[in-house]
Amino acid sequence: MTDENQNQNQDDPIIPSTGSGQAAKHGDDPETGEVRQPGTEGADADASAPSGAPAESAGADAPAADDELTVEDILNAAPEEPAQGGDLSPAEQLAAERLGDLQRVTAEYANYRKRTEAGREVERERTTGEVAKVLLPVLDDLDRADKHGDLEGDAPFTQIAAKLRGAAEKLGLKPFGAIGETFDPNVHEAIFQQPTPGAEGETVLDVVETGYHLGSTLLRAAKVVVAVPAS
Repeated sequence: MTDENQNQNQDDPIIPSTGSGQAAKHGDDPETGEVRQPGTEGADADASAPSGAPAESAGADAPAADDELTVEDILNAAPEEPAQGGDLSPAEQLAAERLGDLQRVTAEYANYRKRTEAGREVERERTTGEVAKVLLPVLDDLDRADKHGDLEGDAPFTQIAAKLRGAAEKLGLKPFGAIGETFDPNVHEAIFQQPTPGAEGETVLDVVETGYHLGSTLLRAAKVVVAVPAS
């Protein structure tokens, strides 16, 4: 008898209760009692949301950072067309100011470089001139010896004179002053005026001391005798 009752209890189906006294199993629909399919909870939530409400996303894009101007943007930016009313936008105004600053700095640097190079050349000529002035008396002696015929042939003194004159040329010394030149008071120093028949103007009759240029600098004027027309 006991075995029959046990078998009968096992054969009876178990019907889940939907009353308020018992809670529905986890995952069962509380209304129908059916087992929910996986993945339907999110769909039910979306369906229950208002149609006009935007769906929330965990990967929503963060707000974009403000645009920043780089140095290249400033230099390359140029106001192509003014905005309405003839005003420039802030970016165009900034680009115009930076471009003006760059042009001004470039011009100042170019002028500074020119002044520096010119000053360097003047200083070089001044230093060389101080050295060359020491050689001028020696060169004058060589000129006097040449007039007296002491530098003819291949004598040792002749070779020394040639080397000294070559060294003076390497320093940049350029002699001037020759018989027959037109007298120029800017580069010639007249020590005597000789009335000469047939002379049509003032010309160099004789050179007492040769003049020298050092680059663009007049190192020493030539001392000359000037031939003037006879009265």
